[in-house]
Amino acid sequence: MTMEEEAPLHELRVEQPRMALNRAYTLFHSSLLLALLYHRATSLFFPSDEYPRLAVVLARATLFAAEVMGALLWVLAQGFRWRPVARTVFPDRLPPDNELPPIDVFICTADPEKEPPADVMNTVISAMSLDYPPEKLRVYLSDDAGSSLTQFALKEAFYFARSWLGYCNKNRVMTRAPEAYFSSCLHGDGELHGSALMEKEKMKLMYEDFKQRIKRAEVDYKLKDHKYSTKEHTSSIQLIHEEATDLTEEEKAKMPSLVYVAREKRRGIPHHFKAGALNVLLRVSGILSNAPYVLVLDCDMYCNGPNSARQAMCFHLDPKMSHNLAFVQFPQAMHNVSPSDIYDGSMKWTFELLWKGLDGVGGPILSGTCFYLKRKVVHDTKNIYNKGEFLSTACDMLQLRQRIGPSHPLMGAMKQSSTENSITDILSKGSVLIQEAHNVASCSYEKETQWGKEVGFLYDSVVEDYFTGFNLHCGGLQSAFCVPARTQFLGSAPINMTDCLLQSKRWSSGLLQVAFSRYCPLIYGTWKMSIPLRMCYAYTAFLPLSSLFLLCYALVSPLCFFNGISLFPKASTPWFLVFAGTYISCVAHSMCEKFSLGGSFGTWWSAERMWMMRSVSSYLLGLLSVTMKQIGKAEVDFELTNKVNDEEQAERYAMGIFDFQGGGVLLFPLITVALLNLACLIGGIGRMVIEASYDALLAQVFLGALAVVASYPIIEGVFVRKDRGKIPISEILKPLMLSVVIMSSGYLIFSL
Repeated sequence: MTMEEEAPLHELRVEQPRMALNRAYTLFHSSLLLALLYHRATSLFFPSDEYPRLAVVLARATLFAAEVMGALLWVLAQGFRWRPVARTVFPDRLPPDNELPPIDVFICTADPEKEPPADVMNTVISAMSLDYPPEKLRVYLSDDAGSSLTQFALKEAFYFARSWLGYCNKNRVMTRAPEAYFSSCLHGDGELHGSALMEKEKMKLMYEDFKQRIKRAEVDYKLKDHKYSTKEHTSSIQLIHEEATDLTEEEKAKMPSLVYVAREKRRGIPHHFKAGALNVLLRVSGILSNAPYVLVLDCDMYCNGPNSARQAMCFHLDPKMSHNLAFVQFPQAMHNVSPSDIYDGSMKWTFELLWKGLDGVGGPILSGTCFYLKRKVVHDTKNIYNKGEFLSTACDMLQLRQRIGPSHPLMGAMKQSSTENSITDILSKGSVLIQEAHNVASCSYEKETQWGKEVGFLYDSVVEDYFTGFNLHCGGLQSAFCVPARTQFLGSAPINMTDCLLQSKRWSSGLLQVAFSRYCPLIYGTWKMSIPLRMCYAYTAFLPLSSLFLLCYALVSPLCFFNGISLFPKASTPWFLVFAGTYISCVAHSMCEKFSLGGSFGTWWSAERMWMMRSVSSYLLGLLSVTMKQIGKAEVDFELTNKVNDEEQAERYAMGIFDFQGGGVLLFPLITVALLNLACLIGGIGRMVIEASYDALLAQVFLGALAVVASYPIIEGVFVRKDRGKIPISEILKPLMLSVVIMSSGYLIFSL
């Protein structure tokens, strides 16, 4: 029996009746949108009311432009809903362990002050504990700070992992991150009794001792005023196995290899943020191990289950799809999301609904972490094939040197599927391979090569995952989305407003960098990608432009309402039903999707409110950041979110109270819009009552009230709260003055 005739390693099922309902809704809502835009266009060009003034015409034209933009974004979003699918994997049908391919694990950390070493080590330990042959698993930690504290913590993690791996295998532990395992509310591994319980308590004491050693080291470094630089340091590569002198070779063979990598960084030489760190890991691991598959994890995204590697291999080893499969994406889930989820940090809607839809039209977007990548596909990211072969295999050594640099071991590695150097092999070759690894980790190695341009993770955007995945799909490759019954990876969501908006600003900046470049998904690589997949990529890239759509409604509508000017059909006319029906259709569909994922009205409202807040704040600032870059005034920066646990912030988050500490410029547009809408609503209602213009202004009353309700956390933070999480007075004055200026200007303009 051939491999093609054997039982399949996975199965795909189209989700019905969801697909049919999605298409029916698309047809229904499209008719409403067309009717709305028809009325808006005819009333704009053939006005028949009492507002002929130029200012009013411009206000309506602005709203019309915003509605056209919103409609286009909605049309693009239907690509996610065109063909939702679900996959089932069968790991028990995989080849025996000795035939499984090696895997390199990449974990990236950048700053021990924002990413606590103890938390990073939990991710490292969980990756080392994957249910996969240990001799085929290599774990690389990239430390972009070059911190000796992180080096120390990694060595401690290796020593703790000696006992932890044996304990997990013996007791069939599912949660392989010790912090989560020893938190009884999280791991779900069942109750232990007798000697097993005693063994668990002993292991817990070992883990607490491990954490205390790291904490003492943190204190020592602070007391000694230990300095490290995230922007300038030499390269450092350590084989942690080599320093484990008390382990026998037999004991080492039972553990995955662990490697510390800090690339060289120098001021004035671009380091390209996470994409640069990943490319260094590709080169270093290419020399030391060169596994054909790579698992990429963020430092806070630990393995919640041990089976992801085998589940991913059900796709990569499937003969029906492995030839053009680039990566297998797992969903990102968060362990610290509160029931109210006030910051919409769970990401369930994205991964459990949108990414399932992507899987049916070509595969999910590369999502930064929790994915198993075929190494060869990033050897030539933009030009995948050359007469059916990967270019790294097809081109000669001279061409390869021009593409990836002068490292002969690296060129040799790219010419073969796997180097499979054991740790003993590396040490037996003396310092040759280690020295070569230092060479490819230098900040000057990429000069006059194609790294970041056509090789590896691409540099033209701070969202290197989206941009790289897009180019892989443009090259004719596909991806797969694996959603097992047990969540395989868990991370931490932002628990304060500042980090939430900062994260969204970074994403929106990177997406718009792609949208406004020659790689715009609407025009680039059209012949190898399905239309629905292209629509999904375009929607994701242009989503931050929803800030313009929402700002038009948040500014123009309240100003007109305050001045008694109607922008919508009268409530007594049939056309009012078109506008009301369009809004109700959107809300009802959004609710149905949220409820189908197990959400509640509260979590739905939190998601809607955060979409509005992100649009007004982080999406707008991301757009401004990219605009400044386009005119050469500034560079888009990779702003790291703080992952240090703050008990006071965590308490407020659990209670569903917003925390605005350190918001600064991120809060400026939010406060301005909130104060403006509140003042306009109060003044507009007074005017409407005096003039008895209920029929003409009903829609704007509703929109104003909706804006104020959505802005209530901001208004509360300005006027009511006294705790540390409130908005400080220093951040209120400028938005207050700007809102007064906008209202006054609007009054003068509409009075002319």
